[in-house]
Amino acid sequence: MNKKRVAKVLIGVLVIAAAAGFLWNKQSSQPTGLVLHGNVDIREVELAFRQPGRVASLRFEEGARVTQGQLLAELDARPFEDARALARANLAQAQADLDKARHGSRSQEIGQADAAVRQASAAVNEAERNFARQTALAETGAASERTLEAARSARDQARAALASAEQGLALRREGTRREDIAAAEARLAAAEAQLAQAQTALADTRLLAPSDGLISARVREVGSMVTSNAPVYTLSLQEPIYVRAYVSQPQLTRVRPGSTVTVSADGTPETFKGTIGFISPKAEFTPKSVETTALRTDLVYRVRIVLPGAAKALRQGMPVSVAIDEGARP
Repeated sequence: MNKKRVAKVLIGVLVIAAAAGFLWNKQSSQPTGLVLHGNVDIREVELAFRQPGRVASLRFEEGARVTQGQLLAELDARPFEDARALARANLAQAQADLDKARHGSRSQEIGQADAAVRQASAAVNEAERNFARQTALAETGAASERTLEAARSARDQARAALASAEQGLALRREGTRREDIAAAEARLAAAEAQLAQAQTALADTRLLAPSDGLISARVREVGSMVTSNAPVYTLSLQEPIYVRAYVSQPQLTRVRPGSTVTVSADGTPETFKGTIGFISPKAEFTPKSVETTALRTDLVYRVRIVLPGAAKALRQGMPVSVAIDEGARP
C-alpha cells in the first residue's frame, strides 16, 4: 500500500511540475512591455453617382469582394446619351459658323453685291432724269405739284437703295470683322465645353470601385430613382486594417510612432504584427467601447496601429489587445 501511495504522490508532483513549466514557457514567449486595448477600425467609403437618375443595374450583393476599377452599378444612360448628341450638334453648328466667319464672302456673293450696285445705280439715273423732266414741266404748268413730289420721292428712294447696295458690296469685299470672328470662336469654345460636360455626365452613369474592398452594404435596388451623391453601396477598404487603441498619459512616453506591436483578438488564435502609425496630440476621455474599466475615467491619447494582411481575420469594431515590446523600439 505504501508503494502505491508513493507512486501516486510522485505522479502528482510530475503533473504539477509539467503544468508549471508550460505556464512559465508560455509567459516567457509572450512579448514583454506595455499592453493597450482598442478596436478594429476598418475604413468605409460611401459610393454614389454624381448624376441623378434611375438605377439600371446593380452588379454585386453584400459581402462581395471587388477590385479597383470594377463596374458596380449603372444608371439609365439614355437621357445622358441624348444630351451628348445635342451637344455634338451644337458643336458642329458653332464650327460651321466660325469657318464661315474666317473665310469671308465667296466670289459669287461679291458678284451678286456688285450687280445689285449697278442695278441701283441705273435706277438712280432713271429717277434723276424723271425728276428733272417733271421739274421742267412743273415750271410751265404742264405737271402738277403732286406729280413733282412723287418724282422727287422716287429719286430719294433710289439714292438710298444705291447707298445700301454700295455698303453691302463694301462689307462683302472687306470680309468678317475681327470682333465677329472672336465671337464665333467663343461660341465654339462654349460648345466644346458643353460637349465635354455631356460626356462626363454620361461617364458618371457608371459607378466604379475606387479601390479593392468588400461590399458591406447595398443601399439601393434596381429601378430606384436616386439623387446625385445619394449612397448606393458602402465599401469597406480591406488594406490596410487599422486598430484604434488608447494610451494613458503616464504611459505616453513608452509609445512611439514606428514601434512594432503584436495584436491579438478574442475568438481567433492568430496574432498579427503591426506598426504604430499615429499618436494623437489631443487628449480625450476613453470611449466606452474600450474593453477595460481601468481607463474609462482617464484622459488618454488615441493611437492608430496599421495591420497589413489581417483583413480576412478581423472585423469592424472587434475588441483587441495590443502588446508593445519596448525592447524593440524604432
